[in-house]
Amino acid sequence: MPDAIDLLISDHDVVRELFEEFRAAKEGDRVELRPLQARIFEELETHTRIEEEIFYPAVRDLDVDALRESVDESLQEHHVVKVLMREIADITGEDVFVAKMTVLIENVEHHADEEESEMFPQVRSHMGDEALEELGRTLADAKSHA
Repeated sequence: MPDAIDLLISDHDVVRELFEEFRAAKEGDRVELRPLQARIFEELETHTRIEEEIFYPAVRDLDVDALRESVDESLQEHHVVKVLMREIADITGEDVFVAKMTVLIENVEHHADEEESEMFPQVRSHMGDEALEELGRTLADAKSHA
């Protein structure tokens, strides 16, 4: 069973792969864009839910100022992505759809990179292996009930 950080990085990698498929489809078979968007949204909705409901509260409980600031920033980045997702769901024109999806992808990639390079190493250094493994089980369980 992966620990919490490994599980979240794995989620990031799944979304990154879907982003690559979206980029390829936008240059080729555009009929795949909407199905890819649906899969991306499904992954993002599950991931943001488990981060916001389980992971971020656990990180806040570590009572480390820099981590609390990272959580606050991450929550705002999630908010921006959710707004973009709502807007994308209502778009009918393909060019605007592709442009807004590109902005969403860039935002999510920035967020994931920042978590992996800044937040996760700090969390790993402040939370013991056992706690990270237990948190990983809790996250995995929450994902399986999505």
